[in-house]
Amino acid sequence: MGRVNALAPNGPHDPGRPNDTDRPGSPDPSGPLAAFLALRTPEGAELLAGLRSYDPAQELATATRLRRSHPAHLVSAALGQARLRQRAVAKFGAEDAYRMFFTPNGVEQATRTSVAARRAQRFVAAGGVRSVADLCCGIGGDAIALARAGIRVLAVDRDPLTAEVARANAAALGLDGLIEVRCADVTDIDTSPYDAVFVDPARRGGRGRIFDPEAYSPPLSWAVGAALGAPRAALKIAPGIPHEAIPERAEAEWISDGGNVKEAVLWFGEGFAAGSYRATVLPDGASLWSAGPPPAPPVGPVGRYLYEPDGAVIRAGLVADVVARCRGRLIDETIAYVTGDEPYASPYTSGYEITDRMPFNMKKLKALLREREVGVLTVKKRGSAVEPEELRRRMKLHGPNSATVFLTRVAGAPTMLIGRPMAGPA
Repeated sequence: MGRVNALAPNGPHDPGRPNDTDRPGSPDPSGPLAAFLALRTPEGAELLAGLRSYDPAQELATATRLRRSHPAHLVSAALGQARLRQRAVAKFGAEDAYRMFFTPNGVEQATRTSVAARRAQRFVAAGGVRSVADLCCGIGGDAIALARAGIRVLAVDRDPLTAEVARANAAALGLDGLIEVRCADVTDIDTSPYDAVFVDPARRGGRGRIFDPEAYSPPLSWAVGAALGAPRAALKIAPGIPHEAIPERAEAEWISDGGNVKEAVLWFGEGFAAGSYRATVLPDGASLWSAGPPPAPPVGPVGRYLYEPDGAVIRAGLVADVVARCRGRLIDETIAYVTGDEPYASPYTSGYEITDRMPFNMKKLKALLREREVGVLTVKKRGSAVEPEELRRRMKLHGPNSATVFLTRVAGAPTMLIGRPMAGPA
């Protein structure tokens, strides 16, 4: 792929800052870039290292103490960075997070390490990918995973602060020999020297999350064009994207981690199956795959077992695959709960043994839970407007036992199913 026409910025940017240099020149001494660069000095690094275990609840006392021996602006920057590192542990792990640098948007929008590593592995498995142009790189989470997989990376972001943070992260993790960071508009980048392209458009604006793919920065249509112009490409998108918005030449993959759907990725080019759908479940790494939309699954009565498909399976439209695997059926044609008469276990589902089924009735449920001495109640719902916390409050639970209640519809009727988690196949 050659140079592409400039269409849109690739992330939040202050028009007053330069956006066409690889490194900052003379940043505003009172601005966030200057504050970050101060943290990269020996004094800043020493100050930040001493804040690894600091308690944010004691910030005022900590700041007062540190300002006796350090400039106020440096203390403020270090405390802010320490808070961000603590937040980043959930995504990056403590070993990396306490060596890396972050911005507030960077922590929020960065790819979780496990997901980024999965994506890097797919590039490697596709064969022939030795270099990747990472467009809209943010603070460098994906670039880091690609470099750790042995891939040379050009990481591009328009915002000078974000680009400098990405550069610092590559150095902090010893990957600066594989990662080149460039501060530029992604639409000005010639990606033809690279084996693959990865695009992660900004999906948040000044008013929060952006739901219209053409309002991404850059727009989805531009990102798809950039992907189609490369031998191989991956395009990160919001998991809620409607299937009809997915290009025919893309393989669509939804990824969950720890039971929570994290993202969707469109894969293009050699090594990927155009028009197919995939659900990947981490940390297991198992994948369901379908060459196209599967047929509608059967619907039938509630059996002894209930299976809750992983969110990635539901987003990918592969619930019918789970139905076939467990030889079951849906409890309602509009509800993604699968039921069966035989025990079944897989990475793609959570299983429950159903002990009771009744029409929706709060009083009867309260009486049943009191009779069973249920003190801990897990509430799950699909197709119900009842809020779990409100239901638990009204039950006035007491007792040593636990139970799970599903608020849902069965054959169109509001229904309560009571059960317990399965330990596994009999």
